[in-house]
Amino acid sequence: MKDCGFKAVEIIWLKDMQAGVWGDKKMKINRNQLKYILIIAMLIDHITWAFIPTRSVAGQCLHFIGRLTGPGMALLLAEGYQYTRNKAKYALRLFVFAMISWAPYCLNDYGKWPYFGMGMFGVIWTFFLAFLTVWMWDQLKTYKALKVILVIFACILSLFGDWSIFAVLWALYAYIYRDAPRKKWIAFSIVAVCEVLLAMLFAASVSAALFQTGVVMVPFLFAFCYNGEPGSRAAFHKWFFYVFYPLHIMIIYLIKTAVG
Repeated sequence: MKDCGFKAVEIIWLKDMQAGVWGDKKMKINRNQLKYILIIAMLIDHITWAFIPTRSVAGQCLHFIGRLTGPGMALLLAEGYQYTRNKAKYALRLFVFAMISWAPYCLNDYGKWPYFGMGMFGVIWTFFLAFLTVWMWDQLKTYKALKVILVIFACILSLFGDWSIFAVLWALYAYIYRDAPRKKWIAFSIVAVCEVLLAMLFAASVSAALFQTGVVMVPFLFAFCYNGEPGSRAAFHKWFFYVFYPLHIMIIYLIKTAVG
């Protein structure tokens, strides 16, 4: 009986959190506003990579903020899949801007273009694969084992982009558990822990990768600050990230080159 009581409280708490009972829903941010917060976090992160030592206190703090963007955008992509009226156009848009971003990303990260190898594309490439993965999982009528194999294949292809593997899984689990918040955040957290541990494992030192723990802020941002509403449907909001991503990377590269 006691367990049933706890279960009832847990269900009520999850429903309240999802419905925005924790504070006035009007005081929370909509999808557009959340997207711009994630874009600002990305800009801070990229400027920090270019001009501030990673091991410094400032570098760690600013990269901690920057960890919001990859997983946050992956979660919004899973929502975007549900609401878009033309999935083929959405996928094509992601692919086109992944290709547009190729040159700026390579120049900024590797100092040359073309560059062929792991990490040759930016994060839009990974989001493109994440979208295809969610689309496949939703629409393909086949054995689950085959779907899992296709997910693994998408994760392998994502190694050519940024936030590889993890953004694909975050988007997929966000879609699969879209109606089960508790399971969604448990799945998110498991993937996040794997991402942090792997980043620390391959880092020069654990202390240099402490900023990776910033991904733990994403569930709090979404659960307590996001009202789940789309906001304005003006075309500007739809296209801004796609244009801003390659543009700001190219500007950072040019400034970095100019100052030596």
